[in-house]
Amino acid sequence: MKLSAFSILVPDYGSGLAFFRDTLGFDLCEDVDQGRKRWITLRAPGSDTRIVLARADTPAQQAAIGNQAGERVWLFLQTDDFERDHTRLTRAGIIFEEEPRDEPYGRVAVFRDPFGNRWDLICPGPTPL
Repeated sequence: MKLSAFSILVPDYGSGLAFFRDTLGFDLCEDVDQGRKRWITLRAPGSDTRIVLARADTPAQQAAIGNQAGERVWLFLQTDDFERDHTRLTRAGIIFEEEPRDEPYGRVAVFRDPFGNRWDLICPGPTPL
């Protein structure tokens, strides 16, 4: 078995695409109009795992936008060149919550996406992820 995809709640498809495709540079895999909703999947370049953009339709779903992990970092964006991607994301408008730091597992900095989800930008160090 392998993890093929997971859903992330977004307020609308346009803002989800603007962040994942336009800001992060993820590849758009599918965008299928299903009438009431769309099936949109994206993936980071070189990755097999896809993100399914799930438009929050109910009040409970809307309340969970940006808090699917209860304020914890739950998304990990791995890079092979931390400085390059930290600079690129900063120029694209990403605001990091902290200065980059070195941990036993690599170089890391936390940021939030426009919806409130916390991410690690991480470059593995001596103990790869």
